Amino acid sequence: MSFFAVLLALLIEQLKPLPRGNWVFGALVGWMRWTGQNFNAGRDRHAWVVWTITVVLPALVSFGVYFALARVSLILALAWNVGVLYLTLGFRQFSHYFTDIRDALEQGDEATARQRLAQWRHLDASELPRTELLRHVIEHSLLAAHRHVFGVFFWFVLLSAFGLGPAGAVLYRMSEFASRYWAYKSRTVGLPTNERLMWLSRQLFSKVDHVPARMTAFGFAVVGNFEEAVTCWRRDAMLWRYPNEGIILAAAAGAVGVKLGGAAAPGVTPDRSQTFESGASPDAVDAQGSTPGIAPELGHLRSVVGLVWRSVVLWMLLLALLSLANLVG
Repeated sequence: MSFFAVLLALLIEQLKPLPRGNWVFGALVGWMRWTGQNFNAGRDRHAWVVWTITVVLPALVSFGVYFALARVSLILALAWNVGVLYLTLGFRQFSHYFTDIRDALEQGDEATARQRLAQWRHLDASELPRTELLRHVIEHSLLAAHRHVFGVFFWFVLLSAFGLGPAGAVLYRMSEFASRYWAYKSRTVGLPTNERLMWLSRQLFSKVDHVPARMTAFGFAVVGNFEEAVTCWRRDAMLWRYPNEGIILAAAAGAVGVKLGGAAAPGVTPDRSQTFESGASPDAVDAQGSTPGIAPELGHLRSVVGLVWRSVVLWMLLLALLSLANLVG
């Protein structure tokens, strides 16, 4: 059932994607705001209460609905899985930004490309040189593909194998959204926040994303240049501030042969202070704190799209084989 649920959700999402500024996003923001206002009194222990209600409760509700429907009909249970996956998994939740930026660059309109990147990632890209613009687009796209597709895929398949339906998909998406929402709220002037809640949501998402990030990196290595991907993974992942992001981006850089990382501009940038403190030798990275490879070019955008889609096919084939083996066994 997991294979067909993911396949149908991806097909429906390609044919009928959620529009920009959709009701799901508004509902998530409203839910985060409500739980924070009603269960967050500012103390450390309240951070756990807020996170549990915000993230775990929706996952349990999704499982409860699945369990009730499964007792009535497996078709209804499948439809519920597909519906939840449609809302939590898919490329079209972010790919319109990527497509707009790529089209603008192909037309030579770098100003529009910078504007679209700024709208997408909420950073100042007005003075980014073309190479850095492409680098940011590649890095953000890879991380978005992981968080919107591969991470959701992993947790859905894992927990559905234990009969929990779409609980894993909801758990991953809610924990990822919570880590971003509370960090954003803490930077908003005039809105008090629980610093413990911001730290906790970030740390718990890092744990939730620990295995999926490595599975995504492994998939990139298998469908790309395996040797270079593994080498970059082991050598250059420490260039980024957050280990899970570093593993994904370093493996993708090696798989495609593109130079990623660097200290220019805000956004996804490596924490260069960790480059040598983590035990790396001085020749492990170049002087700019980047991975080896060719400087980002327009053609690398197509290479990254191909890398991601090949990874999707790889994991879908593996899921199909596991499902077939389960049926035969």
